[in-house]
Amino acid sequence: MNILDNSGKGLLLGNEAIVRGLIESGVKFASTYPGTPSSEIGNILSEISEKIGMYFEFSTNEKVALEASAAAACSGVRSFAFMKHVGVNVAADSLMTLAYSGVRSGMLVLSADDPSAHSSQNEQDNRYFSLLSLLPMIEPSTPAEAKEMISYAYEVSEKLSLPVIYRTTTRVNHARSIVELGPRADTPAKGHFVKDDRRFVCIPAFAKFNRLKLLEQNKKAQELSEISPLNRIEGRGDVGVITSGVSYTYIKEYTSGASILKIGFTNPLPEKKIADFVRGKKYIIVAEELEPFLEDQVFRICAQNGINVPIYGKRSGHLPREWEFSPDTMKKLKDLLKVREMPTPLAQPDIKLPNRPATLCVGCPHRGMYAASKKAVGKRDVVYCSDIGCYTLGVQPPFNAADFVLCMGGGTGAAGGFEKATDQKVVSFIGDSTFFHAGIGPLTSALFNGHKIVLVILDNRTTAMTGHQPNPGTGRDFGTNRTGPIDLENMVRGLGIEFIRTVNPYDVKAAEKVMREALDHDGIAVVISKCPCPLELKKSKTLVTRECHVNQDKCIHCFTCVKTISCPALFKKGETITTDPTQCIGCGMCANVCPKGAIEVGK
Repeated sequence: MNILDNSGKGLLLGNEAIVRGLIESGVKFASTYPGTPSSEIGNILSEISEKIGMYFEFSTNEKVALEASAAAACSGVRSFAFMKHVGVNVAADSLMTLAYSGVRSGMLVLSADDPSAHSSQNEQDNRYFSLLSLLPMIEPSTPAEAKEMISYAYEVSEKLSLPVIYRTTTRVNHARSIVELGPRADTPAKGHFVKDDRRFVCIPAFAKFNRLKLLEQNKKAQELSEISPLNRIEGRGDVGVITSGVSYTYIKEYTSGASILKIGFTNPLPEKKIADFVRGKKYIIVAEELEPFLEDQVFRICAQNGINVPIYGKRSGHLPREWEFSPDTMKKLKDLLKVREMPTPLAQPDIKLPNRPATLCVGCPHRGMYAASKKAVGKRDVVYCSDIGCYTLGVQPPFNAADFVLCMGGGTGAAGGFEKATDQKVVSFIGDSTFFHAGIGPLTSALFNGHKIVLVILDNRTTAMTGHQPNPGTGRDFGTNRTGPIDLENMVRGLGIEFIRTVNPYDVKAAEKVMREALDHDGIAVVISKCPCPLELKKSKTLVTRECHVNQDKCIHCFTCVKTISCPALFKKGETITTDPTQCIGCGMCANVCPKGAIEVGK
């Protein structure tokens, strides 16, 4: 089945199902900054958006993505802004005020949360953004629901003239289930913005009245939640379970003997429905991942309605606040519910397998730049600030080049603080896409405040960690609306920074020389490590591979290549070093650092 088919059934990834939901809802404008677990949505839209009459863009960051989609929705065009959970932190500045002004056509803001932090620096629970912003929130439990609920969410958005938060989690985005295709809606692809200063110009005099309007819309959202088909009761019993999101699937599959209130419209909650459900129950279990978002509100609703029923969940210690659920989590409820027998796992062979930690790929140019930086630093006392992306892996030996990591752009911002608060030299690493996302502002601030730092921009010509999406440094390379790349060196020079050098990280010796100059510079020094990611070249079928060989007659077994580059294609065989021809791409980094020229690069 093709996602563009008019009808049929298929096994779809959750993110594919979401795209199909957008198609069936007639969405005509979408924007994002890529971030797992939402990345596949953008990858698919970049390929099909023009076929379905949709404008789609990879924005420079999540704030810009939200603002672009907000403008479309305020002009009468259905829009969709999507991002991973930490991206909402970036977009929140605009989101909080957009709630005051509202929209004129449907708008969803998808937050793809990541319990257990599979691909993230934290596992924050973004349901609280709906409370903070007073915006409605819809929460699917399965890929099929992720498709079906989108059209309903747009109806809610347009009834209330508010953006709706559409919260998914990793197991919804990345699971697969049978999805049935429905008819497509048709909505305008172009709109017209009708000016209304009192609504859309949020100066204090207007904002305080818009706050009153938002509170009124929140009351209407509460009424919609009470009658919403997304909030339903299943089964009977004197024990009640209140659940939402993917947690519902664990309760449904692994427990029995309880009545279930399944919440899909999770903000505002259907308070009357919850109170009626709780009354007369022996006790209530609230099952939800991460924070006790539902549980605390159930406590409040019971207190306000004079209902005295025991409530079990995270506050009672029966369910964990950390990490995502699993079938084993349900065993914690065995004293409260009938928990089904888990299948006996297959006997595992008594073999201790080696761990395989995440690592920079074979031929990754970042390896060369880290090696050059470490050699240039020598015994100096240096603080290494890093950022979010492949280069976070610089924390691993032998590089050990990530001492402080916060968020996108955080390393560049923190670098100036370390430089002013300590007597240590500071080197900050940031990727090309991350620099456009959140690095320009901190670099500007460093220049303004006289911070003497070394900033290394690791330009591998793609947004690698999230699946090789384009960024301003590569140019827009999909659809008919194509743009050329923005030159990083010219951009940095335009800020007024004098020390700028571009190096090829495969030439470790030359890069080391430049890094020494940068470390000695009395001011801001920017070094651009420019070399395409081999995986991106492989994807575009432009990777030209060679092979490195170790000349054993020249090798003195000093292991400098392993200690400096630590490439997975190099390995010790007894007391010798050899290369793995199945992995080696012949980038030559190892040959560049060999003191005896024992590593030879093939043609």
